[in-house]
Parts: sequence; C-alpha cells; structure tokens
Amino acid sequence: MRSLALMCSALLLGCATAPPPPPAPAAAPPSPAADSPSSNVETKVPDENTTGPVSCARDYGDASRRILEAASKSDRAWRRLTHLTDRIGHRLSGSKSLERAVAWAKSELAADGHENVRTEKVMVPHWVRGAESASIVAPTPHEMRVLGLGGTVGGTVTGEVVVVRTFEELDALGGAVKGKIVLFDKVMPPFGPNGHQYGETVVFRNTGPAKAAELGASAALVRSVTATSLRSPHTGATRSGKRKIPAASITVEDAELIKRLVASGETVEVKLSLGARTLPDAESANVLAELRGKEKPDEIVVIGAHLDSWDVGQGAHDDGSGCVTMMEALALLRELGLGPRRTIRVVLFTNEENGLRGAFEYAKAHAEEKHVAALESDTGGFAPQGFRVMGNEKSLEQTRIIASLLEPLGATKVEKGFSGADIMPLARAGVNTLGLQVDTSRYFDFHHSEADTLDKVNPADIRADVGAVAVMAYVLADMPATFGK
Repeated sequence: MRSLALMCSALLLGCATAPPPPPAPAAAPPSPAADSPSSNVETKVPDENTTGPVSCARDYGDASRRILEAASKSDRAWRRLTHLTDRIGHRLSGSKSLERAVAWAKSELAADGHENVRTEKVMVPHWVRGAESASIVAPTPHEMRVLGLGGTVGGTVTGEVVVVRTFEELDALGGAVKGKIVLFDKVMPPFGPNGHQYGETVVFRNTGPAKAAELGASAALVRSVTATSLRSPHTGATRSGKRKIPAASITVEDAELIKRLVASGETVEVKLSLGARTLPDAESANVLAELRGKEKPDEIVVIGAHLDSWDVGQGAHDDGSGCVTMMEALALLRELGLGPRRTIRVVLFTNEENGLRGAFEYAKAHAEEKHVAALESDTGGFAPQGFRVMGNEKSLEQTRIIASLLEPLGATKVEKGFSGADIMPLARAGVNTLGLQVDTSRYFDFHHSEADTLDKVNPADIRADVGAVAVMAYVLADMPATFGK
C-alpha cells in the first residue's frame, strides 16, 4: 500500500504541483496532553489553490501518526464502554435505559468541549418482550430456549411443527401449513474466505413469519442467525403482515433436534408462549456534537453509530463499541488541536434495531445541509481492517489513498459495499458513505444475544478502531477537494 500513499494526485486531493521534497526525519509524536483544544496544527496541510501530484504521506502523515499514537495510549473509549454496558446496560427503544444512555452521551460529549452538543427528538416504537417460554411437548418433552422476535405479537400456541429451509419449500406446502407452526431452518454457514452469509440468512427472520402467516400458520419459529451456538437464541426484528402471529427465535441446537425428529418420521408438537406487547410510540432522541470546521464549517462529515440495542446482553459490540469509537475519535482530534477545514459531526442514532427512526429523522431534519461524507461503525468493536464505500468511483479511490495512512493498523482494505443502515438515508440522498470494516469472523456468535457483553470486546481493538476512524474523518474533513469530487 506504500505506493498509494506516495501517489495522492490533484484529481483526488487537489494538492501541490511540484514533486515532493525528500521527507524530513519524523519527529516523535507529542503526548495528546501537550496539545490544548485551541492549539494550532503543526502538520503541513495541502493548499487547495495548487494542483499536481503530492504525497499523501507528506501532507497528512504527521497528523495521522499523531492520531494513531494518541489513540493507542488512551483508554477513555474503553472506560466509556464499560460505563455504558455495566451501568446502563441493554437499551431497547422505548426503555428507560435507552433514555439514560441518551442523557449520558450528551453529558460526556459536552464534557469533551465540543460545539453544538444537543439532542434531537425522535418518536420511536415501544415494543415490550414480556414473559416467554417454549417446549417440545411431543414426541418427547423438551424445554427450549426462546427469544421473541422484535415486533412480534404475544399469545400461546400449541401445534405441529413444519420444517422448511427455503421460501420455495414454504410456497410448495401452501395451505398445508394452516394451523401449524412453521420452523424456518436456514443454516448460516461458518465464516469463510468470502466472509459471512448474514444477508442470505437473516431474510428468513425478517420476512419469514409474515409469509407463514399469509398461508395460515399459527406461529413461526426461526433458527437463530448464527453459525456458532452454545444453546443461546439470537433475536432481531421481524416484519408483520396484515395477519400477525407469534414469532420467535430458537437455538441452533433446538432447531437441529426438531429437524432430526421430523426427518425420522415423528410428528413434533411445540407449545410457544410469548408475552409481547406493542405500546404507543415513546420519545427518544439522536445525540449530536461537532468539531466545527475552520474554513468550511457548513460542509459536514458525519461519523455515526447507534445508541440503542436489543433488550438482551449489554449491546457491547452492537453498537456500544461504535458509539464510544465515534465519541473518542472526535475528542482525540480536539485534544490534538487538529481542526479540519470542514465540520466533523458525531451522530449517535436512536432506534436502529427496530425501526431506523433516528436515521430517517436525522436525514429529514438536516436535508438542507451540505453533507460531504458519512462514516458509520456498526459491525462490532473488533480489529479494524478498512472501509466499505457506497459512492462513486472517485470516492472509492480517495478512500483507498486515505486508508494507506492506516497501514500501521493493517486497516488498508477498501472495497465497494454496504456502509451502514443509519447513514443509508444520506446515501440515498446522494452522499458518499463509508462503513468501518472490522474482523467480523466472530461477530455473529454474539449478535443480538445474551452473549453481547463487555467481556467479548478487546480494549486494544477499540483503540485501533478509534485511530482508524479519527484519521479517516480528519482527512475527509480537511482535504482540499470535496470527497467524491
């Protein structure tokens, strides 16, 4: 990746014409404490009025080294994640714990000295889980672990189980599923060279129960969307159709048991009881804070994550780690005196998990502002690998060049791909967006389950994530050319 760092062109960053002089010996990065929020940036930045090839390493190398050094020494993000998970806990929309998290995040961002720290009201769904149980009652009694899917209705149902692996199998059964419980047994393969297959698997949780309801099923069970299980169910949202039926996730182990019994010719009966209720919408809020730009403050680079979580576990990886990463990235840039040309805005979105209300409300409320880029973290607090980009070819190439500064972290991988749910409304409005790409090989072991707890997060990975986000955000906000232009 060294060649990319040495070939940053005017086409991409709009910088100086003359060939770069031999680099001066690098000085040791100063301690973060040595710089006050008002201190001047020592790093030479490109002049937007000049053109020609320039070295990205020359123009932003010093700043990136300072950022990475400071991030590697700070445990503030980890301390914040500890408080968020251990003292506030899981944070489902409509819950008191989510509103405690909103108040806490606003207070922390204000204490960091940022500009325009505020909350913006969002009305969110208020679904309550209630008591839950499930068991096989025939041919052999067996208690199962179960988690109602987000948005499901409550009720108690006993019925014969029909196992399907695909929607085609469900359609072929047609009216034969009437009055029965449909089990969607879609196996999620282990993580491999091509990553995970979450998208191909989660569709059965998202839309399977509604499809089963249309055919007259009395309830739906969904095999947990995970490749690794220690008898822990994984929840998540499901979409209800006109006819609503109880829908729940069961463990991989219980799904395998039911499948074996059915395959042996047995008639399997299950009793499912869910106490779920949907209450009137509740008031919540997005949390915002800014590092205002010095020259183009009305041009915005968003760095975001979602503050809500499911009502199981602690929401440590999903998405507490993303929230503290964004908070710390902004705080670090301020402490280092790295004031960019454009404004960097942290947005901690509410209600990503079961509604995306925060994302849509933010895009609506800020539609008239000039967003030049948006960056999201929502795949866990694991070691950074690079970025996925949703945008034009220019934004993809610019991201590759900037990511070359992250070689010390091994976070130089850049590819086209989904950047994040909360910044999708901005992407649809024409903003080039990025998603922090991390090592997701174990993410779905914990995702949406009781196992998503602080002990699954590595503090060193959080420090590296902070460094990767802070460098990317700073250069996106400071480079002379507009991202994607």
